Amino acid sequence: MDLRDSPQEASFRDSLRGWLRTRLPESQATERQWSLDELRSWSKELHEAGYAGLTWPAAYGGRGLSPSYQAIFAEESALAGAPDHLNVIGMNMVGPTLIAHGTAEQQARFLPGILSGDILFCQGFSEPDAGSDLASVRTRATPTGDGYEVSGEKVWSSYAHLADYCLLLARTGPSEPKHQGLTCFILDMRAPGVQISPLRQLSGDSDFNQIILEQAAIPAENVVGQAGAGWGVALSTLAHERGTFGITLTARLTVQFQRLLRTVRETGKQHDPLVRREIAELYARLQGLRYTGYRALSALAATGQPGAESSVLKLEWSLAHQRLCTLALRLLGPAAALDGEDSPWQGHWQRMRLRSRANTIEGGTSEILRGIIAERVLGLPRSR
Repeated sequence: MDLRDSPQEASFRDSLRGWLRTRLPESQATERQWSLDELRSWSKELHEAGYAGLTWPAAYGGRGLSPSYQAIFAEESALAGAPDHLNVIGMNMVGPTLIAHGTAEQQARFLPGILSGDILFCQGFSEPDAGSDLASVRTRATPTGDGYEVSGEKVWSSYAHLADYCLLLARTGPSEPKHQGLTCFILDMRAPGVQISPLRQLSGDSDFNQIILEQAAIPAENVVGQAGAGWGVALSTLAHERGTFGITLTARLTVQFQRLLRTVRETGKQHDPLVRREIAELYARLQGLRYTGYRALSALAATGQPGAESSVLKLEWSLAHQRLCTLALRLLGPAAALDGEDSPWQGHWQRMRLRSRANTIEGGTSEILRGIIAERVLGLPRSR
């Protein structure tokens, strides 16, 4: 594992930092809230500057760079306080899936719009009884004369309320084993029979959604890959999701840690031995996450597939973030319950603590991740 940038990577990092400085204000004390119009504009700027689709092949509008460049972009963007591309699911998951499994017609129809941000995608995999156990999906796709009718329910679909299309996993072979008889589709989110209900979180945000499908029509040309081979397509999608995800999470946690240090000083607790001990432990965990992320990136560059390190990163990051936010609230004392512009940190730590409760659920629950680590890293027997 080489932690140093190559000359080409160093030049890319310097250029990116300069570009970010010209377009973003100096680091904010608290998390900035971006409007939808601002996010659309930001996504357009990323595309025009050549920072959208860094690892996509040049034939599909990308730059054909290695995952290390995507990791540099993710790291520097997070440290600069930049938001995600509005089409982050389309960019990081759907686009690579269509490049690998889509038809030439699907690629020509969707890939340019994904890169530019003109076509927004969400993902319809998880269901109320099939979240971490993805193969247990019950949403049914019934063949018709010219396509399929889909009925069922999807949940925890990020940005579904904004999306134009959804990469959907449904069951087309109900009598087959659960890992078989699945098919991936591209669903028009404005088609009749598609109902979207935002889910309000503890923090007040509504980024997640419920999707209800009642005989929604999907044309045959919107099947991704082969009918009945959706499990392999879904695994490919999830592999792309985990690619440089750990680098992004660690960079964002680094920003949160710096905010925590400012909170410690502002509350006069910098000399408290118990606080100093907790800060030291969090810093050690943060460095562990950082180097595990680099190890995962090295494995990705060598094999083309993310390894078990991504599960370790997600598990440890979620716990560390919850612990960090809890300490910040404890430092603020009773004032931590206040919200609004006149409250300490304008309610930032209150919102972050409430939002962090979902960290151990989203993107794979901690229970499932522990099972993956036990089986694939430690070689323990399967528990189920």
